[in-house]
Amino acid sequence: MSYASEKDGHVATAARIAEKLGILPYDGGVHPRFGTRNLIFPLADGRYIEVVEALEHPAALGTPFGQVVRTRSEAGGGWMGWVVRVDDLAPIEKRLGREAVEGNRTPEGRPELRWKQIGVKGTLADPQLPFFVHWLCPSEEHPSAPNNGQVRIESLQIAGNRDRLRDWLGTDEEKPISDTKIDWVAPNGTPGVLSVTFETPKGLVTI
Repeated sequence: MSYASEKDGHVATAARIAEKLGILPYDGGVHPRFGTRNLIFPLADGRYIEVVEALEHPAALGTPFGQVVRTRSEAGGGWMGWVVRVDDLAPIEKRLGREAVEGNRTPEGRPELRWKQIGVKGTLADPQLPFFVHWLCPSEEHPSAPNNGQVRIESLQIAGNRDRLRDWLGTDEEKPISDTKIDWVAPNGTPGVLSVTFETPKGLVTI
């Protein structure tokens, strides 16, 4: 899950999320190709939240990811989008008619992370849609590691249309994301992720 920083920056934004969830983030580093940087909250089940901020850098204006981060932050911040992890990008590249782009960043005290992503232009045009990531790193270096198993995603609430998601994912499955509960609501304005509910030691928390 990607959360665009609010007007007081990614550190202050992450501090508010940390207070609600009861876990602390770590510094995820700078995305030099996208002109952004993030803080990472590792979660259970191989998932994580990134609180991401656009830098004063040409890449933040010239790349889709930088543009979507800047646009959401300038609107006040909040849930920017969500991500589907895949093992093979080739079918998605074929369906979308373009190649994935490579990203990299070096978290504090950790090896450089590399991945490929595609679909951010879709997120920019229609924020209900996820983008796709294929990680080029071993599982022990994934952003969700190390996780304490105390906080997990319980459900998403998305303003949008399940059929639109099916079309984007290239599937006819009744539940297109089988391991994630999604509550769909009719858009009242711009579609996109409205809220995320987490299971925490304190009970359910919705952000």
